[in-house]
Amino acid sequence: MTTIPLNVMKSAYPPTIPLDFNSNQPQKVTLYPLSNYTFGVKETQPEEDPSVIARLKRLEEHYNEHGMRRTCEGILVCHEHNHPHILMLQIANAFFKLPGDYLRPEDEEGKGFKTRLDERLAPVGRIGEGEEAGDWQIGECLAQWWRPNFETFMYPFIPAHVTRPKECKKLYFIHLPRTKVLSVPKNMKLLAVPLFELYDNTARYGPQLSAIPHLLSRYNFEFVDEDGQVVAMTPGTGAPEGYVPKTKVLAGDDADMKEENGTS
Repeated sequence: MTTIPLNVMKSAYPPTIPLDFNSNQPQKVTLYPLSNYTFGVKETQPEEDPSVIARLKRLEEHYNEHGMRRTCEGILVCHEHNHPHILMLQIANAFFKLPGDYLRPEDEEGKGFKTRLDERLAPVGRIGEGEEAGDWQIGECLAQWWRPNFETFMYPFIPAHVTRPKECKKLYFIHLPRTKVLSVPKNMKLLAVPLFELYDNTARYGPQLSAIPHLLSRYNFEFVDEDGQVVAMTPGTGAPEGYVPKTKVLAGDDADMKEENGTS
């Protein structure tokens, strides 16, 4: 009797296709492969505050002078083997955050946010040739987090007893084009973190980042290869046999990247 390996067994019956199940959902989102993007490093961007206490003190000073602080961060999504990955920064090998930052008091939201994204991820030098400042496609606001007091905790709602929150942080879907050059400051790393790792992982990533899979669950994705061909769609085909999603270091002190100093 011939034994057929389990990994090559296929059903002789075609799948049953249900009726359309996409009512009232946003338009599908196209994701491009991680290999389509170019990554590099640029000059160090030191943290503004030496400690959490100093950061909260600066927040209090900002609030007293300008009112509630406005912060915008971007959720940048690409794919690896047809599994969505989120681009995020890692600082001091421990602290994770999304690209973006607080807006200056005089900044309009959209323009100010693009400026902050440029500060974190825009390339410089020869590697940045052809890239325009502020070239970001900002999509929907996916979440708002509120800081009710001068403390580290933020909530996805305003507590009932709070009438004057000290900070509002918005998370926006940033639609990446087919190709783009991204650079990270030398003192940070740029990571590609799979949704699989973020999901229900508050111990490592905290409540805001671990909630991203929930925020993206409303979308249907189509996955495009390097040649621009759609290779999978939600629910799509599975990853290659034996593939396990894991975080990749794209740029920073552990990545095999060249600095943007014009050398090759």
